[in-house]
Amino acid sequence: MIRFCAGVFFLLAGLLILGIATYGLFRFRYVLNRIHVAAKCDSLGTILVCIGLMLFSGNLSEILKLMLVILFIWLLNPVASHLIARVEVETNPEVEKECEVERWN
Repeated sequence: MIRFCAGVFFLLAGLLILGIATYGLFRFRYVLNRIHVAAKCDSLGTILVCIGLMLFSGNLSEILKLMLVILFIWLLNPVASHLIARVEVETNPEVEKECEVERWN
């Protein structure tokens, strides 16, 4: 019963954070703000959902697969967000008006 309640808590918390991220994507106008919301909330929300699914699963192989999913999200989401932000800074001349930008060469 405790494992079931903890699993429901993690699933609902993850879905709430993913819902907040979706709202943030529509709320912010500037691309770099949207990337920040997507990077932080998507990672946390997906990891919480995976933890909830781990608690529901009793199979060790499924738990290990979900741990690999968490590892890949934890490692690759910041890299992808950084690359998208870098492309935005390089291609959008309006970015320099919004903030100080160090040019990459």
